[in-house]
Amino acid sequence: MMKKILLTILLLTSFSLNADWQQPELSHNLTEIKKVIQASDFALQNMDEEIIKLSDYRGKVVLLNFWATWCPPCVRELPSMERLQGLVGREAFKVIAINQMEAPDDVFAFTGQLTIEPTFEIVFDTDSKVSQAYAVRGLPTTYLIDKKGNIRYRAVGGREFDHVEVVRQIKQLIAE
Repeated sequence: MMKKILLTILLLTSFSLNADWQQPELSHNLTEIKKVIQASDFALQNMDEEIIKLSDYRGKVVLLNFWATWCPPCVRELPSMERLQGLVGREAFKVIAINQMEAPDDVFAFTGQLTIEPTFEIVFDTDSKVSQAYAVRGLPTTYLIDKKGNIRYRAVGGREFDHVEVVRQIKQLIAE
């Protein structure tokens, strides 16, 4: 019996130690939204306790990402969102990451431990009303919103947002 318990512990330990290399690659595909859907406006507090509204960024393309610190694919895609913001620039493009139901202090501590600290906007949907308005069913969920405020693309699951194809799609929306 003791041998079975030790073997089980050994197997579980080896699986947890190798979890990183077993994770699937992040996709870069975004699903185009054919029907015109106006993005719901919101007013949420950021980490500096300022109120951020989606409508403040009308005229810019916005990548709107719903995420949480406990969500592995969410955490894996954060660096690519930071690199994307740098690749596309801030003049015509904005990344907004909407954290789901976590305390701002916890998120602040989490982002301080990241290799690349995010410079994009992080806001807090503490009651999930914004995620409900966007019909978020799983994390991460991302919407790409055009300059007129229409949702043009959606992605459910982790993505490599700095992929050349995503950058092309964003630049195309900026050019419209």
